[in-house]
Amino acid sequence: MNDLKGWCEPRFAAVQAAFAASLGKDDVGASVAVRLEGEPVVDLWGGYADADRTVGWERDTLTGVNSTTKNMTALCALVLADRGLLDLSAPVAAYWPEFAAAGKERLLVRHALSHTAGLPDLPGLTAVEDLYDWQRVTAALAAQSPEWEPGTAAGYHALTFGFLIGEIVRRVTGRSLGDFFAEEVAGPLGADFHIGLSPADDHRVAPLIPPLSETDEFTAGAPLGPDGTRREHTGVAVRVRDANSVAWRRAQLPAVNGFGNARSVALVQSVLANRGSAGGVRLLSPEGCEPAWQEVFRGEDRVLRTPMSWTAGFGKFGNTFGWGGWGGSLVASDPDARLTVAYVMNQMIDRERQEDGRGMEIIMAAYSGLR
Repeated sequence: MNDLKGWCEPRFAAVQAAFAASLGKDDVGASVAVRLEGEPVVDLWGGYADADRTVGWERDTLTGVNSTTKNMTALCALVLADRGLLDLSAPVAAYWPEFAAAGKERLLVRHALSHTAGLPDLPGLTAVEDLYDWQRVTAALAAQSPEWEPGTAAGYHALTFGFLIGEIVRRVTGRSLGDFFAEEVAGPLGADFHIGLSPADDHRVAPLIPPLSETDEFTAGAPLGPDGTRREHTGVAVRVRDANSVAWRRAQLPAVNGFGNARSVALVQSVLANRGSAGGVRLLSPEGCEPAWQEVFRGEDRVLRTPMSWTAGFGKFGNTFGWGGWGGSLVASDPDARLTVAYVMNQMIDRERQEDGRGMEIIMAAYSGLR
């Protein structure tokens, strides 16, 4: 079953073709969405929500998008900055006084957003269950010394990104990142994306499927860079079975445990690509979107071990910005074209063993519709 459901504007027929090919080859179930100038032009889904291929992937099927969640968390910070409640150039300690310890007095909010804070690891935490203790994790980060002078180098903050930005948001608003996102971003937009999933939504979840030849013990260690190398990692290793657990769904881990589909991911991120609004709802001013694509750091990423360009919360790739998640989900936005493309799937691919071009092929197909 690789028949597609949904709809696609005729000029984006190449997206539909690329998605159909992916469902026929590598995917079990997935969804694809494209928005142009804040409006939907592609909304497709298909395949199966389970590894046994007995349950169809439906319009409202959700799945864990792993680090694609970081795009949502960064947007929350930019919304607060646009409202004048958060200064990206201020020290984190201005909002989180305990953070002014161990040489972090001048560590800026912008550093936390751009993976240049020097806090890529969570020392002393070894089990996934440790991540569910927000106070313990943020207290440990507040006491930790940076690995490098903040702002002088970058190293992908795979898990700590969410705790850093989430605690800043909590200190500013009095709300958790997941609650702020639900009330101030997803709610106004009508976006079906969740950081902290309700039990009422469990029946809609398509569990992540481990890569071929792997079991649900397959782990996400330090992220694999495009050159095929990774930094040695001794912290918490998240397994597929952890990401599929009920405890993971209920937690709020703003770097990694968002649940959604391509429609909701594209809707939320199209706000930034479309100068602050999507579907007639304005969340930011046009100027408030600009930090999403303004480069903060360019150089070798010490964790990914590859050249990277980081903005305030996003990876920058030529004219586009965005980020993807462990296993293959991703979102990319082009503020010049006012284009956003999202791809969300349940079948993971291990990039150490197999090239994963699924999302990129769909992005390139979307660009062909602009000609």
